[in-house]
Amino acid sequence: MHKNEVALVTGANKGIGLQIAKDLAARGLTVLVGSRDLDRGEVAAKAAGPNARAIQLDVTDQASITAAAERIRVELGRLDVLVNNAGISHSGALQGLSFQEMLARALPSNVPLVEVRACFETNVFGVIAVTQALLPLLREAPVGRIVNVSSSVGSLAIQSDPARLPIRSVSYLPSKTALNSITIQFANELAGTRIKVNAMCPGFTATDLNAFQGTRSVQEGAREAVRLALIGADGPTGTFSNDDGPIPW
Repeated sequence: MHKNEVALVTGANKGIGLQIAKDLAARGLTVLVGSRDLDRGEVAAKAAGPNARAIQLDVTDQASITAAAERIRVELGRLDVLVNNAGISHSGALQGLSFQEMLARALPSNVPLVEVRACFETNVFGVIAVTQALLPLLREAPVGRIVNVSSSVGSLAIQSDPARLPIRSVSYLPSKTALNSITIQFANELAGTRIKVNAMCPGFTATDLNAFQGTRSVQEGAREAVRLALIGADGPTGTFSNDDGPIPW
């Protein structure tokens, strides 16, 4: 068994995922930089430091997920932290559009079903598939931690608050609502075990997810995920939070 705690961060070859990988590696964890493209993952792992290594992982491909889980068991023999960070806001069909144009295309009356399916495939089904595949290793950890990178826009309380500026979408927003529910369900099933399951919101962070329109840096966006990834045996489970504290479901 590998002597250091091991963390896997999905979608970690850029953006918030890469920053989470950097921060965890800087704290002494061995970090697996999950990336659909292994070459990009290798570049990112070098940027994350000597404690990081790349692993090919496409969260929409069951064969890729199964192979990654087997590699972790064979090469490291443990997994302490899973950060489900991989996510998309739209399919490739909207590439090149401005953030405002993407929002317009996401309106319930306009959105192509291919957009809805693409968001759910990565943001929802991918999280379930990866978590299921890695649970056997996480169950063996002294303290297993699962961190789901969600968004406050997935909160039904926030979506239905008339005082807030509405963002209307039946693709990205509902996919994060579903992810929040998935977080609760895994936390409920694993209550009483050594595994903590929590969701977090990075805030409006400047990444290619929003055409770099965000107002927060990736360092700020990664902060809460890193905190939850490092909680101990007495840490929370079944929570949804950001830098300021709890977020309503």
